[in-house]
Amino acid sequence: MATRPRDAALGSGLGRVLLLVYGTFALSASARALVQITTHFSEAPLAYLLSAFAGLVYIAATVGLARGGPRGRMIALVSCTIELVGVLVIGTLSIVDGVAFPDATVWSDFGAGYGYVPLVLPFIGLWWIWKR
Repeated sequence: MATRPRDAALGSGLGRVLLLVYGTFALSASARALVQITTHFSEAPLAYLLSAFAGLVYIAATVGLARGGPRGRMIALVSCTIELVGVLVIGTLSIVDGVAFPDATVWSDFGAGYGYVPLVLPFIGLWWIWKR
């Protein structure tokens, strides 16, 4: 039986839970952005484009975790890092300058609309990637 490289196991154990959560966020953030952009883009273009960007980041993280190996690990690492920076920056800006965010994004108010999972998720994801 061949052994898998250590990096290939990103999607095993806790990684499977992370895959489920990232996949769910990829789907929900992307669908939300698609609906917002196609139905009332002019109301809050920045917020809706940021939701679309968050969806792309979640998709990339999901793919990286699922793929495993050195390339998957790098994709997941970059995605989770972008996610962490995004949720911290957008979370802060949405509180400091609420006028710029007339409608919520996934990362607004540090992910309050999603039970703060967007704030906690990148920390867990980065920890998992470095641990593996």
